[in-house]
Amino acid sequence: MHRRTALHLLSLAATAPLAQAADAPQTRPVPSTGEHLPVVGLGSWITFNVGRDPQGRRECGDVLGAFFAAGGRLVDSSPMYGSSQSVIGEGLQRIGRPPALFAADKVWTSSRGAEQVEASRQLWQVPRFDLLQVHNLLAWEQQLPLLLQMKQAGRVRYVGITTSEGRRHSEFERLMRAQPLDFVQLTYNPVDREAEQRLLPLARERGIAVIANRPFQEGALLKPLRRQKLPAWAGEIGCTTWAQVVLKFIVSHPAMTCAIPATSRVDHVRENMAAASGRMPDEALRRRIAAEIGRL
Repeated sequence: MHRRTALHLLSLAATAPLAQAADAPQTRPVPSTGEHLPVVGLGSWITFNVGRDPQGRRECGDVLGAFFAAGGRLVDSSPMYGSSQSVIGEGLQRIGRPPALFAADKVWTSSRGAEQVEASRQLWQVPRFDLLQVHNLLAWEQQLPLLLQMKQAGRVRYVGITTSEGRRHSEFERLMRAQPLDFVQLTYNPVDREAEQRLLPLARERGIAVIANRPFQEGALLKPLRRQKLPAWAGEIGCTTWAQVVLKFIVSHPAMTCAIPATSRVDHVRENMAAASGRMPDEALRRRIAAEIGRL
C-alpha cells in the first residue's frame, strides 16, 4: 500500500467516530433516574393501525428498523390504537427486538387494568414495558395505584399519565403535584402551547420527564407549512424541512424529554430523527418559530 493511501485511510478512520457522534441524536435525562433518551421517539397513533394488511405491516416494520438504525429508542402505543400494538410486536420480532428499545404503552380501561397490560405485553412480545401510562386519565383512581404497585414489584420501570389536545389540564396538574410520577405525556407544538403556562414549568420543578404527543397535529400543522418556502434561518439549525423545524422547536424546550411523531413512511422517520441532532434553536429563535408558524 502506498504511504499516501495509508495515511488517507488512517485519516478517515480517525474522523469517522467524530462524524458518527455529530449525527447521533441528542438525548435528555429522565429526571427520576438519569437514564438518557433520544429527544425524538416514535408514536403509533393511526399510522400503525393497519389491521392484517401484509404490506402495511411490512412498511411499519421497515419504519421501526429505520428508527432504530437512526439511534431511536422510545416507541409509544396504546390499546386505543387499534392493531398498532400487534403491528409493533411483529415488526420488533422481524428486526430482532433491538436491545435499545424503550417500550412505552398505556392502560386505557375503566376496570381490569392488569389484564389489559398483560394483553398489551403479549402483543408487543416484550418481557415487560419500560413505561406504562394512564391514557387520558381514564379511571386513574384505579389504574394509577395499579401501575405504581407494578413498578414497586419490578414489573414496569416507569409510571406516567397522559392527556391530549389540552384536555383536563387542571386535573393533570393536580396529579403532577400529588403523585410520584416519572413521566407525563401531553400535546405541545408551536401552535398548541398551553402546556407552557403551568405544566412544563411544573414538570421541571417536580423532576418529571415530558413526552410531547401530536407534534404535527396528525399532519394538519404541516399542510399549510408545505406551501411556504423554508426560511433561511432554518439552515442555521440544520433543518431542511418544516417538520424538522417543528420538532426542534418542541424538543428544545428545557422541560421536554422526547417528542413522538407518528409515521408509516421510512423517509419520514429518517427526516424526523435527523431533527434530533445538530444545533437546537435558542429562546429568541423559538419565539420567532412560534410567531411565524402561528401566522400561517
